[in-house]
Amino acid sequence: MFRKSSIISLLSAGFFTINAQQMIPFRITKHNNIIVKTLVNKKDSLDLMFQIAMEDASISPERHHKADHIIFDKDDISNDNTVQIGKMNLNNVRFFNNELTGHEADGKIGTGMFSGKTFKIDYDNNRFEIYDKEPDLNGYQGVTLFHENGQFFINADNVIDGKQQQEAYFLLQSGYSGAILYSSAFAEEKELDKLLKVTSEKTMRNSAGESIVTKQGILPFFKLNNSVLKDVPAGFFGGKNKTQTVSYLGADMLKRFNWIFDVDRKKVYIKPSKYFSDAYYKMN
Repeated sequence: MFRKSSIISLLSAGFFTINAQQMIPFRITKHNNIIVKTLVNKKDSLDLMFQIAMEDASISPERHHKADHIIFDKDDISNDNTVQIGKMNLNNVRFFNNELTGHEADGKIGTGMFSGKTFKIDYDNNRFEIYDKEPDLNGYQGVTLFHENGQFFINADNVIDGKQQQEAYFLLQSGYSGAILYSSAFAEEKELDKLLKVTSEKTMRNSAGESIVTKQGILPFFKLNNSVLKDVPAGFFGGKNKTQTVSYLGADMLKRFNWIFDVDRKKVYIKPSKYFSDAYYKMN
C-alpha cells in the first residue's frame, strides 16, 4: 500500500497548503476507464488506469510503453517507487507486476494517492480534486460508504420485477466498463435469469476447459439514494460455474455521478454528472 511516509513527503513538499486544492486531469476512454499520465521513477512515462477498487499500483503484461525502471523482486512486487502525476509527487508507491488492466493503459493506480485527504472524481471537468478540508457539498447527496481491504462498497436498490425493491451491496469497480455486474449469489437468489429481459448471452471457457455463461439483462429501475435510472444493462453469470463473488457498480454507472469521498472513507457524496442520461455502454 502507499505508506504513511508518502503523505508526509507530500505535505513537506508544499503541494498542499491550508484550504488549498490539488487538481489532477484525466481522460475517459470510450470504454469508460479513467486514464492518468504519470512519470514513474523519473524515467518511465506511463498511462495508468485509475482503479478505485485497489490502493496500490500495477503494471500490465500488455502495456504499450516501457517500464524498465520499475524493479520487481521474485514475488513480482516493487516497493519504494516515485510517481509524478501533474504537479503531485508520490513516494514509496508499491507496484505489482503482470496484472491485466483496461484498454489504452499500461497499468493501474489506486486510491492510495489520496491517502489522508478528501477527494473528488469530477466527471464534469475530467479531473480529480484533492482537498485539505471538506469542500462545498451543495447539491450533493450523502451515501454511506463501506471500506474494506482498500475497497469501497455502497448500498443501492434494484427493481427487478417492476414492483419490489431488492437491496444489494455493490463494489465500486472502475475497471469494469459496464454499468452493473451482479454477484452469482444475488443472481441465483433473485432468479435474474427468469425475471430480467436477457438481451445477450455468451459462452466462454476458462483455463480448466469449463464453460462459463455470461448474460446481459435489463434492470427496470436502479435507485442510488434519491437518483433513479431506468432500463439499466445488468450482467450476471449463468450455467454451473457461477464464480462472481461480489456485485460491481461499474465505470458506466460511476461516470453518471460526481463523487466526493470524505477523509475517513465513511461517506461519499454524489451528484448527477453531465453523463447521467447518456446511452448505456454495450458489453461485447
